[in-house]
Amino acid sequence: MKKIIITTLILIASIALYGKNKEKTDNHYFSVAENLAIFNSLFKELNIHYVDSIPATEIMQKGINGMLKALDPYTVYISTDDEENFNLMTKGEYAGIGTVISKRGKYICINEVYQNMPADKAGLKVGYVLTKVDDTSLVDATTSKASELLRGTPGTKLQLTYQKDTLSAPQTIEITREHIYINPIRYYGMLNDSIGYIYLNNFTQNCAEEVNKALTELRSKGMQKLIFDLRNNPGGYLNDAVDICNFFLPKNQTIVTTKGKNEEVLQVYKTSKQPTAPQMPLIVLVNENSASASEIVSGALQDLDRAVIIGERTYGKGLVQSTYPVAYDGQLKVTIAKYYIPSGRCIQAIKYTPNAKDKPDYIPDSLTTEFKTRAGRIVRDGRGITPDIACENDSVRGIMYHLLEDFKISDYAIDYTNKHPNPVALEEFSLPDTTFQDFKSYVLNSSFKFHSYSAEILDKLIEMAKIEECYLPNKDLIDSLQNNLKNNNVAALDSIQPQIMQYLTAEISKIYYYQWGEMYHIIKTDKVIQEALNLFADTKRYETLLAKPKK
Repeated sequence: MKKIIITTLILIASIALYGKNKEKTDNHYFSVAENLAIFNSLFKELNIHYVDSIPATEIMQKGINGMLKALDPYTVYISTDDEENFNLMTKGEYAGIGTVISKRGKYICINEVYQNMPADKAGLKVGYVLTKVDDTSLVDATTSKASELLRGTPGTKLQLTYQKDTLSAPQTIEITREHIYINPIRYYGMLNDSIGYIYLNNFTQNCAEEVNKALTELRSKGMQKLIFDLRNNPGGYLNDAVDICNFFLPKNQTIVTTKGKNEEVLQVYKTSKQPTAPQMPLIVLVNENSASASEIVSGALQDLDRAVIIGERTYGKGLVQSTYPVAYDGQLKVTIAKYYIPSGRCIQAIKYTPNAKDKPDYIPDSLTTEFKTRAGRIVRDGRGITPDIACENDSVRGIMYHLLEDFKISDYAIDYTNKHPNPVALEEFSLPDTTFQDFKSYVLNSSFKFHSYSAEILDKLIEMAKIEECYLPNKDLIDSLQNNLKNNNVAALDSIQPQIMQYLTAEISKIYYYQWGEMYHIIKTDKVIQEALNLFADTKRYETLLAKPKK
């Protein structure tokens, strides 16, 4: 009798719970239907009665974007107009002429030319000004508009009008658009007799194949240790991230699990093959711009004590997106789950967005949960991947920041390569000792303004002094301050001479030898890479970092 009563109570409770859940679900769907009806009615009345014609597409786009923004930064609507950009980000491919462009004043200029692509074959160079595509002027056009005009169906032709600079005569050439494939590996090579280096720029579709090719070639050259660079890599295809982990980890090893509201998104991603480099000492480089798939790879290798992570704390994007078709050939990219790596931790930062300085926010240990690697090392969730060794390159600030912002580095590089059109071989290239003094004279004799904080304060002081009519009595003193600041600015240039020379070498190399040459010279002075090389030279320290902590 007692069992019957208990069973009956359980049944009654289950029915009640079902009823409550059903009521909750019904209320939710009623609320959705109600608000959709309100929105439809509101827009209908607005369209009828508003004093001016309603730009329906623009308003609706803003409304959609506003709705999705309230959720997270990664749930977005992709219109048919944005689909090409979406394919570029995910697949690393598009159809066009193969250039990177930027806006400089009212002009569209070439920042980079991809080797052996249509623009390169046509003789276009970094610094050229693009003024017209067919009959459409690019003067005062946005970079997105210019990109839209340059891209198109492979095999189609365009008439491109350009100038070598803003003062030269315009020239017009015909260019045939081609399928542009951007290799996700920006550079790979041997750093010394035994240490290889691979810089993966994106987790585009099939990037694991490119990494495997690079690994195979480097091993044929004697590679025994690898530095795998994921800095500034925003992520991409999850399957390729798992496949890359599989090069270093055994078969059937869980790399990442996705969990969400719906059971169908629960997936466990495991390695599926025997590894090709199971014992090779491995260092992974990351920074605050390493996100998503980059964090899965670095985090999984850290959790399984397979690699030492060096650099800066990563971005903290542990959200899974999937695309779904919507009306009129659009797509909804929506967050459906979160990533959990082998230790059980979620890599998603507690805050969805970075701070105003685009740096990951500081998150105290008290707000995170402690997890352990396979060897028992402590790691934490809620803030991306924290490196085993913190290290970063010199930041770009002060005068260096403004030299880059005002294109002084790139302008000088263009001028230099125009004066020296026949470079030596990449491995032999270096700038003469006189280059820095030449660059300094170039900057000081240009219209470049030093936007120093001190100068800004002095300008405000002068403005206020004139208002209060105390400027003239103190003019000599103010003039002296201005001269001192000018001299300090010259000294500031001298103080960052090594950094200026690094940037000049990289920029000039990019023009001469394309992105491969740029990276070849960047890695020579990269502090984080040097830290990795130092660690590989200290075998005991490397092994200790991955070992079980001593009690």
